[in-house]
Amino acid sequence: MVLTLSSTAFKEGDMIPVRHTCDGEGMSPPLTWVNVPEKAASLALIVDDPDSLAGTWVHWVMYNIPIRAGGVAENLPRLPHLTNGTKQGLNDAHHTGYVGPCPRSGAHRYHFKLYALDIKLELAHNAVKSEVVKAMQDHILEESCLTGSYQKKSM
Repeated sequence: MVLTLSSTAFKEGDMIPVRHTCDGEGMSPPLTWVNVPEKAASLALIVDDPDSLAGTWVHWVMYNIPIRAGGVAENLPRLPHLTNGTKQGLNDAHHTGYVGPCPRSGAHRYHFKLYALDIKLELAHNAVKSEVVKAMQDHILEESCLTGSYQKKSM
């Protein structure tokens, strides 16, 4: 059994629906996962765009997601602490929570990466990707990636 991340909004390699981008409402997509390893203590999610001209651009950072969560609902509030104990970090727009795809030109890929960890991360709320990645080092049991793409509507 392998940790698997999916979404009802888009399938692997498909276009991310407009409602989850800057051309729409910019709401976070629904995500589900299965086969969390037995030894996992928490999950982390990082969404980034490796095709950004400025280098990899971070759209969403979440950590200390409960292992029994099974997923996240669409349009999560942009709060540093969610009611189930999940923490959301800062994206590269310097906002808490999800910021939708909004590439300046061309189609970009967006990697939704889920990590099963053997610990809960001892980080303050609003941590950034680099802090989460450093704290996860040597604690990743499994990971899964869902990739979507998006090209901004032409004017």
